[in-house]
Amino acid sequence: MNRGDESGTPPALRLKGLAKRFGKAVAVTGLDLDVPAGAFVCLVGPSGCGKTTVLRMISGLEMPSAGAIEAEGVDITPASPAARGMGMVFQSYALFPNMSVGDNIAFGLGRGVARRPRVAALLEQVGLTGYETRRPGDLSGGQQQRVALARALAPNPKILLLDEPLSALDPHLREQLRAEFKALQCRLGVTTIMVTHDQAEALALADILVVMRAGEVQQVGAPEEVYNRSANAFVASFIGPINLISAQVVAAGRVRLETGVSQPADTKGFAAGAFVTLAIRPQAVRVGRSEAVSEGVVTAREFAGDHVRLSLRLEGGGQPRLHLDAPSDAPGAGAEIGARLQLHFPPDHIQLFPVEAAP
Repeated sequence: MNRGDESGTPPALRLKGLAKRFGKAVAVTGLDLDVPAGAFVCLVGPSGCGKTTVLRMISGLEMPSAGAIEAEGVDITPASPAARGMGMVFQSYALFPNMSVGDNIAFGLGRGVARRPRVAALLEQVGLTGYETRRPGDLSGGQQQRVALARALAPNPKILLLDEPLSALDPHLREQLRAEFKALQCRLGVTTIMVTHDQAEALALADILVVMRAGEVQQVGAPEEVYNRSANAFVASFIGPINLISAQVVAAGRVRLETGVSQPADTKGFAAGAFVTLAIRPQAVRVGRSEAVSEGVVTAREFAGDHVRLSLRLEGGGQPRLHLDAPSDAPGAGAEIGARLQLHFPPDHIQLFPVEAAP
């Protein structure tokens, strides 16, 4: 898993068999991960999956029950948080309310550092030039988060840790700030590890996604790979909206849906007769008679501006519920509740998973 580069240079961060227990409760189990220098890594997963515990172990705020943490090939497992050369931005900002913005940013700078020029440069980088004498209470949530980021960057950390830094902000501001975070991280080239429960945020920011469930890593890869070639049904359903339909392989390249309809699909790795979970994203479902293999009845319609989401009941056997996302001017987008639509599931957009892997 990214074991350094071909020259033998160790990764910026390496987690080896990392585990954490709280009494009898297991929070993280045997996590192995290499983080290349300059990468933006997002740890994602449902609440309680262990992602924040991993971040706290990397920072030194929690000691692992087993395993090791290496930074550029050096074992830092026993090192204190201050000795690890990392910067951290907390969900709650954790700014000192009685100190000015400038003093908050300069707090982590050592003696002998030219503080004022450094603070001025950081304020410019985060778009807060002229705010040096303000107090945190005078700032908006977005501005406070920029100050927290500047403070974390002040000592020039080798690794930046972000603990759901945007979760307290409204959606529009979150989108704006995540673009700023990504641009700044690319400009500085600082290795960054972020914990988030927001899938869209992770897809937009990450170079590498780490999807966790119940303390275990389910998949590591580029966002496009994880989204389009998910390791299992849990990953596919967690990383974005998806339709999961029970099916059975009837022959090479063909499955039968629980509705009784025969559907072409890539069945490589599955023997005839195997029960599988067919997964297809809502935006991949097509409407039209020419290649239709299923029929659905519209049960709900939601207008979302640039697209329409239709909920449908597939006709036949189990009558599973299906979601379809279509551009507002696409065929079928104007269908009313009760309308019947001919549906096509493009085989190259279908993923098949073993039944036991379904959430």
